[in-house]
Parts: sequence; C-alpha cells; structure tokens
Amino acid sequence: MTQPDPDRLLTPEALEALPPQQTLLVDVGSAQRYAEAHIPGAVLVTPGELVDGRPPATGRLPELQRLNDLFSRIGLRPDLKVVAYDDEGGGWAGRLLWTLDVVRHDNWAYLDGGIHAWQASGRPLESKPNEPVPGRVQVEIHSGPVTEAEAIMQALARGDEDLLVWDARSAAEYRGERQAAARSGHIPGAVNLDWLELMDRDRELRLRRDLAELLAARGITPDKQVVTHCQTHHRSGLTWLAARLLGYPRLSAYPGSWSEWGNRSDTPIHTGAAP
Repeated sequence: MTQPDPDRLLTPEALEALPPQQTLLVDVGSAQRYAEAHIPGAVLVTPGELVDGRPPATGRLPELQRLNDLFSRIGLRPDLKVVAYDDEGGGWAGRLLWTLDVVRHDNWAYLDGGIHAWQASGRPLESKPNEPVPGRVQVEIHSGPVTEAEAIMQALARGDEDLLVWDARSAAEYRGERQAAARSGHIPGAVNLDWLELMDRDRELRLRRDLAELLAARGITPDKQVVTHCQTHHRSGLTWLAARLLGYPRLSAYPGSWSEWGNRSDTPIHTGAAP
C-alpha cells in the first residue's frame, strides 16, 4: 500500500460525514486544552489514562482493570467507530489507537492533522464538555501489537535480520548525546526516523503525502517485522500509526521503550550514528 487507508485516515469532511450514533470521537490530550476548545461531540481521554505511569518504564500498558475502567467510562462498544485526534500531530491519538488494537477493537480511524486541520477547514470548535454514555466493558489484552524487551534481545542474539527496530526519538537521543535514562544510545541495529519527520508543518501537521517513500528510503519496509519505540511509547504512537495506516502486516510497538531499555543493566546498547 503506497497511500494510507482512507477508511482509517480521515479528512474533516470524512469525519463530518460519519453517522454520529455509530461514532465515538475522542480528543486525546490535556483537560485544560479540552476545556478551552475541542471538536463538537468529542469526549476526553487524557494521556495518563493510556500509560502505566510507574517509573522507570512509565509508558507500559496500564493494568487490565484500568483499561476496563477507561473503556467503560467512554462507553466503548463493538459497533462504534472510534475516531481519535490530538493537537500534536498524532502521537497521543496513535497511542490510543494502538491500545484499541491491543484489545482487538479494530473499528477505528484517525483525523489527519487533528484539531489543527479541523479548525483550518473553517469548522467550529466548542468548549462545553461532552459526557460519554458509560457502559460495562471487559477487554482482553492481545500480545500481537506488543513486543517486549526479551523478544528483541532474543532476536538480536540470534542475528535475526527479519527484525527492524524503528527508533522514533531524536537523532541526539539515538546517538547517545542526550541522556534520558541511566544509559544512553540505541538498540543495536535500530533505524532512527524521528517522529517529527512524519508531519507536514505546511498542512496543519497532517501526515506527509510521501509517507510510504519516506519509510522505504530508511529501510522501514512492509516485508520486515517492524517494532517501533521512543522514550515512553508516546512519540512512537505516531510511528506505529503511520505504518499501520500503510498496511504493514507485522507491526508492533515496544511500550517499555527507552525508559525501560536504557534503565536495565542487561540490555545491549550502541552509541553514535548508524553505520
């Protein structure tokens, strides 16, 4: 697939055309910004609801009960199409959509460009909160979209060339020049493509039109087993989403990310630029 799935990557016009009774619109961001302005009808999910929050690996999945509480609060149902957006180009929205994949709710989409694209289209915003219709939800966690540190280390130990680790952090973090854990650097063999490079700043932070070509130029191709990460699986929410929208068949994220890898003593680390 050379272009993102149009059923999952929505324009403001496509979002507006969805039947409201079958759509759950979710604003993923801070309560303060939501209170100031959000897309009409959107309910709020804060980033803290999507992560475990306990150091060192704060970005790991929350416990199952917390996920049940979250999805019960917003009234998740199998027949609802969840449309997520944020105000930062897709990191937190992607994190929510990845979580939906983890619980096998496949009926979802992303508003390309988020609130910025909506506002630039001339459509209105509102400030009044929307209270979701709660339900009773019991989800199950499925491991397909999740890769843990042990699996990566095992693949590295056997020289598995099928594995491609996509590091979504900055080049300075990748090279080990910027330290955000006990040890700095990158997972051996990882490909660095900063999440910011996926956004088009001239188009309200929409995904770049040449997304497939950009990934291919860095060797991030659909024939690989692609695992993406950042520091806490926030920025890699967007990189996961980009590859997911392009139909990458063997795609997952490492939620422990560098906050786990860099704070363990048994994980291999390289520093400097990629060879």
